[in-house]
Amino acid sequence: MKVLVTGATGYLGSHLARRLLLDGHEVAAFKRHGSTFSRLHNVVDDIAWYYSEEPDLSEAFKRHDGFDAIIHTATCYGRNGESSAAIFDANTKFPVRLLDAASYFNTGTFFNTDTILYPYLNLYALSKKQFAEWGKLVSGQCGTRFVNIRLEHMYGPHDDPSKFTTHIIRQCLRNVPAIALTPGEQLRDFVYVDDTVSAYIQMLEQQTSLPRRYVNVGLGSGDAVTVREFVELVHRRCSSTTKLDFGATPYREHEIMQSAADISFLLQLGWKPQITLEAGLAITIETEKNLI
Repeated sequence: MKVLVTGATGYLGSHLARRLLLDGHEVAAFKRHGSTFSRLHNVVDDIAWYYSEEPDLSEAFKRHDGFDAIIHTATCYGRNGESSAAIFDANTKFPVRLLDAASYFNTGTFFNTDTILYPYLNLYALSKKQFAEWGKLVSGQCGTRFVNIRLEHMYGPHDDPSKFTTHIIRQCLRNVPAIALTPGEQLRDFVYVDDTVSAYIQMLEQQTSLPRRYVNVGLGSGDAVTVREFVELVHRRCSSTTKLDFGATPYREHEIMQSAADISFLLQLGWKPQITLEAGLAITIETEKNLI
């Protein structure tokens, strides 16, 4: 298949691009001018690259005579001081433009990576939810199927240090004096990156059997643990001396206190998670030790 990936230089996108190439698919990708190829250094030349800032996104579709599917993972979290306009452009405006091109060139399926967060938690969540609503409406007016994937808390080796899971692991490995935390009562569904990728591939390979217009899919392990349990498990696995100061930080306004994916749709497709939280953390921590 011919697959267009956005965010291919990022964590999830790079894992997907590598897997797609390994499976023999033709891969094209959109990237920002400022992003690097560090996650894809040995397969860069196997991917056809385009820039998301270009005013005309249709060039990629023309050169490849259309795509069978688009996997949209590009996102801006707003963690580096980006303006509200920049966050909107990355998370809402760009994918809307891409969806328009997908519809015009009769792309089979648009796989969108959505967030579990409440829309008014922050600008990132709001802009992601706004695009999901666009996708739901537009998919009813065109021939492109829209699969909205509500991704839970993905983790794995070499993830961005700004992510909660990576931050906790690295702080514990460094034995910092203390980590200020919320009370940690939030229930979260942690899913390993390899399981996440395999779920996308399962949906891609069975896209013609998916609902014709719009489908909302939960992607996670299907189980939830408290944030406190997760942090304490990391702490033990790292044999850390760091003090875990639960309750030192208040919960965010509109914090989600319980979240676990309903994976029944994916189970029906034949997918199920293979990596337990304990096993995934063991792999991740062992890898991270070499980076500290």
